[in-house]
Amino acid sequence: MELYELNLRSAAEGLKTKKFSAAELFDACMARTEACEPHVAALITKTAELGRQQAKESDERRAKGENCGDLEGIPVILKDNHCTRGVRTTAASKILGDWCPPYDATAWALLRKAGAVLLGKANMDEFAMGGSCEKSAFGPTHNPHDLTRVPGGSSGGSAAATAAAYAPFSLGSDTGGSIRQPAAYCGVYGFKPTYGMVSRYGLISYGSSLDQIGPFARNVEDLHLIMSILSQYDPMDSSCFREKTYDFMPRKEGLKGKKVALVKEFQEFTLEAPIAEGMTRTRKVIEDAGAEVVEVSLPVIARYAVSCYYALAMSEAHTNLERYDGVRYGYTVPDAKGIKEMFEEVRTAGFGAEVKRRIIAGTCLTEPTRCDEYYVAATKVRTLIAQEFARAFEGTDFILQPASPTLAPKIGASDADKMKEYEADLYTLPVNLAGLPGLSFFTGYAENGLPVGLQLIGPRWSDADLLNAGLVLEERLGSPKIACALEGTKGGL
Repeated sequence: MELYELNLRSAAEGLKTKKFSAAELFDACMARTEACEPHVAALITKTAELGRQQAKESDERRAKGENCGDLEGIPVILKDNHCTRGVRTTAASKILGDWCPPYDATAWALLRKAGAVLLGKANMDEFAMGGSCEKSAFGPTHNPHDLTRVPGGSSGGSAAATAAAYAPFSLGSDTGGSIRQPAAYCGVYGFKPTYGMVSRYGLISYGSSLDQIGPFARNVEDLHLIMSILSQYDPMDSSCFREKTYDFMPRKEGLKGKKVALVKEFQEFTLEAPIAEGMTRTRKVIEDAGAEVVEVSLPVIARYAVSCYYALAMSEAHTNLERYDGVRYGYTVPDAKGIKEMFEEVRTAGFGAEVKRRIIAGTCLTEPTRCDEYYVAATKVRTLIAQEFARAFEGTDFILQPASPTLAPKIGASDADKMKEYEADLYTLPVNLAGLPGLSFFTGYAENGLPVGLQLIGPRWSDADLLNAGLVLEERLGSPKIACALEGTKGGL
C-alpha cells in the first residue's frame, strides 16, 4: 500500500511507530496530488513549501520526544473559505484576488495545534453559493470517479481531494448541504455538525446563521477523531455553545432498539434508480441490525423549507458581502471616476453570476417595504421547521433520506436547469435551518461506477450517536475505494 492510501488513523499510527516520517508522508501525498490535479482540479492553492516545512518541524518534535498531538504530521486540505494566516484565501472569487488573511480560522488553528500539516486550499463554488463546484473563478472541479461529472458543491474540491487520496481528510463547510451532497457524489463520508458545536471564526461567511464547518474522510472512525479536535468552545464565535461537552470515542453500539424514520412526504418524490436502490439496501441493513424503520410526516418542511431557506440565505448573503467594495478587501479598479463608480466596477467584475443573483435577491428581500413580508416571515417559518423536527425526534432516533435525488450530474447540466438544482436542496437544507447534525455515508456503487451516498440526520447534539450509527452502516455496507482520478478512467483503485 502506498503512503497516500492510508486513512487518518493508520497514517497517525505509522507516524507514531516511526514506520515512516511526516516528510515522507507529505511527499507521498503531494506526489499523488501532482499526478491527479491536471485532471481533477480540486485545489486553488497548493502549499508544498509550507507543508514540507511543517512536516519537517513535526519530525523534529517527534525526534525530541515532545508531546505530539493526535494529528501530528498528518496532511490536511482546507476549503478555501477557511482563513489561513499568510496563505492565499479566495473563497473561489476574483474579488478577493490574492488576499492573505492576517489570522487563522479557529478550526485550522485547532488542527494545527494537534499537529496537522497543510497540503492545500480546495476549490469551491464562489462564496459557497452552488451545488456543483462549477461556479468558481478558478474553473470547475471534476469528480475523480468520472471526470465528465461534477463532484458536488459547494465543498466539491474538499470532497474530490479526499476521494482521490490527496490527503487522509479535509475540511469543508455546509450552509445548505455543501458537505453532505459532495460527499455522496464523491464516495466519501462527510459530516455536518450541530450548529454551534464547531467555531465559525475565520470562516468566510455566506449565511451566518446557517454556515457550519465539518470534515470529510474515507471512513467514519476518522470523523470521530477529527470531531474530537474541532468540537471546542471558542469565545471568538458568539454562536459557539459553551455549556456542552462531547464524547467522540468510537463505539459500535449497534442500532438494536433504535428507530430510524423515513419522511412520508419525500416518498412521493422521484429518485434515480441507484439512489432508490441504495435506500432499499440501507433500510434492510438497518432492520437486520435490529432497528425499527418507521415513518414521520414533515409537511411544513416539504412545502416551505426551500423558499424559507433562500429568503434567509440570500438576505444574509446580501449583508455579509457588502464588505467587498474594493476598499476593505481584494479586487480594485484604479481608474474609477468616483466612489460610486468604483463600487459598481469592483462588484461587477469581481463577483460571478450566481453570487450576483443571490446578492440582488437578498437586497430585494430586505428592502423596508418587503422585509416583513419575506425575511421576517421566513424567520417565523424557520421556527416552525425546527419545531417540526423536534416533534419528529420525540418518537425516533434518526431520519434516513437521500443526500441528493440523483447521482453526480454531468458538468454543465446544472446550468441547463437552475430550478432542478435548487429543488434538490430540499433533501439537505432543512437540516441547516434547524441546526441539526447530518452524516453523509457511502452505500455502494451504481452500475456505471459512480458512488451512491445517503444521509442520516439526528436531533441537536446527537452528533456522537450519529457517527456511532455510521460505524454500523460502514461495517455492513462496506467502505469506498480510492477514486482513480486519472484521465480516461472510471471507478476506484
